[in-house]
Amino acid sequence: MQQTGSNGREVVGHWAHHPRSVSQARAELRRALAGWGLVTVEGTAQIVLSELLTNAIRHTRVSPGQEIETRYLREGDGVRIEVHDASDERPELRDPSADVAHGRGLVLVEELADRWGVTPCPVVGKSVWAVLTASGPDVGQGMKGGRRHGEANAEMDGT
Repeated sequence: MQQTGSNGREVVGHWAHHPRSVSQARAELRRALAGWGLVTVEGTAQIVLSELLTNAIRHTRVSPGQEIETRYLREGDGVRIEVHDASDERPELRDPSADVAHGRGLVLVEELADRWGVTPCPVVGKSVWAVLTASGPDVGQGMKGGRRHGEANAEMDGT
């Protein structure tokens, strides 16, 4: 499941379009963060990955045998978490009402990540990504004080 980039700063995983893949991907992320000495962001990173991967599993249609790809990239004192899927449909940040059971995933990502966005893939699909750093004062405590850090359509960097 895991591939490490040649420089040791990237871990790539491929996952079945199934809810159990979320816990497997979280275990891979936990190992990567430990190897990079980034355990201070582990709790927050686990939540962000869970939300992004769950969205890809719930809201994308795939052909038999097609997988969802995750990438964890070491960036300075933090990590970039990417979830690639074959859907061109962009996720939307919503303001869900209290009586709705779903729709809060990207709200959590917005609150927890330093920045996040959506990048179209060159051939098909998209990558939804989030960057978390260990330098914030509230790292390891969950929420980052309610500051707004990114927008779904921000930063089209082509990766």
